[in-house]
Amino acid sequence: MGVEVFAADEQQDAPVDTMRWVRLAEAVLADEGVRGDAELSMLFVDEEAIADLNQRFLGKSGPTDVLAFPIDEEPADSGRSPDSGGTGPGFSSDPDEAPSLLGDVVICPAVALRNAPDHAGTYEDELALLVVHGVLHLLGMDHLDDDEAELMEARERELLARHHSPAPASDGDGAAGATAP
Repeated sequence: MGVEVFAADEQQDAPVDTMRWVRLAEAVLADEGVRGDAELSMLFVDEEAIADLNQRFLGKSGPTDVLAFPIDEEPADSGRSPDSGGTGPGFSSDPDEAPSLLGDVVICPAVALRNAPDHAGTYEDELALLVVHGVLHLLGMDHLDDDEAELMEARERELLARHHSPAPASDGDGAAGATAP
């Protein structure tokens, strides 16, 4: 199986090339040493959906640009949910055969489009930064204090320099290659 990144675009606010961001996430995972069977999901959602997640899981109101939801390393109990009454067909209870579920990265393109001019520059550059940022969070990096933030930002810059081709210069609205909503 190897490392698999799944992506879904569940919004219509701004265009998203999901395969481009899947390839970027795969490159980051490879550079960060993720090997074997591992899975990561990326979801592109609208402001209402990300605001709901932000409130439910972080207790913060309003939309944000990216959220990362790491999944614990412990394999789930065998059995079917909700009754744990058996493994079901084709299921192996051997934890060595189960893929490592890294977690979910949820990105809001509408917020990315709005933030891009004052942050990463273009919409595409902002999405690239959010993908890398979210993946690094799933792998345990954080920015809770200044030292952690410096390390994470330096790693983001390295990975973006290696795996993201910046978009051509925009016409000043920070949205080169994007169609504003």
